[in-house]
Amino acid sequence: MTLDAAAPYLPFLIALVACLYSSVGHGGASGYVALLSLTTLSSGSVKVTGLTLNLVVATIAFLAFRQARHFSWSLTWPFLLGAAPFAYLGAKLELSERAYFTLVGIVVTWAGIRLLLSRVDKEGEEFEASPKPVVGLGIGTGVGLLSGMVGVGGGIFLSPILVLSKWADAKRSSAASAIFIVSNSAVGLFARAGSGLDVPPNMIWLIIGGGAGALVGSWVGAKHLPVSWLRRVLGIVLLVAAVKLLTK
Repeated sequence: MTLDAAAPYLPFLIALVACLYSSVGHGGASGYVALLSLTTLSSGSVKVTGLTLNLVVATIAFLAFRQARHFSWSLTWPFLLGAAPFAYLGAKLELSERAYFTLVGIVVTWAGIRLLLSRVDKEGEEFEASPKPVVGLGIGTGVGLLSGMVGVGGGIFLSPILVLSKWADAKRSSAASAIFIVSNSAVGLFARAGSGLDVPPNMIWLIIGGGAGALVGSWVGAKHLPVSWLRRVLGIVLLVAAVKLLTK
């Protein structure tokens, strides 16, 4: 199936992806990339559009989770510092169309499985202290490099690391992932600016759709309803999209 990149319903689909992702503190790049890769847009345009939407949505999500007092700077800074230069390096690496869609398909598959298998934190569960800075720097470099290559913010990798390592609960992980995504997305866009930013003609409507979805999703995720059911639905959607990407 191929979607029309200028279709009037595309902003609504973007809004849905933004709503679902922002509810767990993510920008949604893997979702946008999966969706836009099914259109007639080039891989370059898909990367730039995904990163732009990622930056907008993750910024809104970060502000919501920070306002709800879930953000910890001491937890987050080593990951940010390690990721930034390698996200730039990854964004500079040129991939063939085939390699790009294969790598994106693998990333989207990982995101889908992670969302389907993620567990809900138990009430009052204890979490361990933040990792040593050198550990955070090391993890940040790896996640930053892969994020830059694929054109995502890296939250789909950082969140499970934080939760499974018991360095953060779901809310704290969401806040850390959001600002991590903002940083990597900005670096990725800056790295691609030198060769020109290829954006679709209806970009402003995609941004409006993503922003609207993020306002709703981050508000729900940070302050109100549990997000476990959203993760399951999104996980299924991503796995379906991954199959299409890997066979594109």
